Amino acid sequence: MTDAKTTDATTPDTGDRGRVVAIIPARGGSKGVPRKNLRRVGGMPLVERAVRSALAVPDIDLVVVSTDDDEIAAVSRAAGARVVRRPAALSGDTASSESAILHALEDLEAAGERIDVVAFLQATSPFIPTGALAAAVREVGDGRADSVFAAHETYGFLWGRSGTSSDAAVALNHDAAHRPRRQDREPHYLETGAFYVFRAEGFRAAEHRFFGRIRIAEVPEWTAIEIDDEQQLRIARALAALHETPERIPVKAVVTDFDGVHTDDTASVDADGVERVRVSREDGMGVSLLRRAGIPMLILSTEVNPVVRARAEKLRVPVMHGIDDKESALRGWAADAGIPLAEIAYLGNDVNDLPALRIVGWPIAVANAHPLVLEAARVVLRRRGGHGAVRELIERVLPG
Repeated sequence: MTDAKTTDATTPDTGDRGRVVAIIPARGGSKGVPRKNLRRVGGMPLVERAVRSALAVPDIDLVVVSTDDDEIAAVSRAAGARVVRRPAALSGDTASSESAILHALEDLEAAGERIDVVAFLQATSPFIPTGALAAAVREVGDGRADSVFAAHETYGFLWGRSGTSSDAAVALNHDAAHRPRRQDREPHYLETGAFYVFRAEGFRAAEHRFFGRIRIAEVPEWTAIEIDDEQQLRIARALAALHETPERIPVKAVVTDFDGVHTDDTASVDADGVERVRVSREDGMGVSLLRRAGIPMLILSTEVNPVVRARAEKLRVPVMHGIDDKESALRGWAADAGIPLAEIAYLGNDVNDLPALRIVGWPIAVANAHPLVLEAARVVLRRRGGHGAVRELIERVLPG
């Protein structure tokens, strides 16, 4: 970490127009939610979600993360962003987003960039609608607006407090004595904080995100959540599970836990102390299909139990069991296999799977997983452990 103004790379623009740059301020400190920008929603760090949203917009030429934090910088680079290191003076609780954006623009321009349009994205808004963002970038780029911001339509009746000793309620956007029907009212628009797009020159002059011709980019209300506390983080994770359900899981390898994934997490014990578990024949066929497709698979289990080895041999899948540190074991296996962690699906069900789930690109949970595993998952399967969950995952991994 350094206070010096540095940029990872320089790629000066040589075209007639300046570039469109997305800037994501993401400092390391946060009081309400510690390490907030690295917390996961839908199995992905918040800062990575913002980077991916910006990269999905064709008219955005460059994605930049402004940070003072080494880990945020590493995650951002891995996701495809360029990093501008923010000085300590602009990294405290009182530092404004505008100051971080101005600093990033100065840094980029010192490196030879010419910026015409800025898309300011907030990582704490996990659901950035890329279609609305793309339209906002076009509006500003085409000269139809100077500043465009994300907002959703609302017909809510807003109230404030008088601020007097009585602290009486005061109607703000309506006449309390006259409450028309929704269809008879004009809507208001509530700013979501997800993104702001504006002309760079106007922003430098105003030193604020709102200036000139201001327009609204209307977005769905469910995307409006902004994470400032743990409760909002839990709500965001629930929304991700509801709205982000990709059928296809494009990975190069599949790694699974055993108990509670290949089994229903129960066992019978006979008089000699021999355990028996219940597995799904569907899972066996799925593993066979994965093997024929040439996609590597590994079973990674904490338990040291002959039944784990026996089932792995039956499936003709390599197994590592008696593993207390699943994260290190998975990192080592992936490195030996030459497979990026971002292209691995890990299927788990309980808290001992969390370290492994946090490092892969596709953390997956069985339907009956522990609540913390469900929160960490990018995909929650429809099936329970021991009831075809492995088969479901494999079918979503295999092309076609």
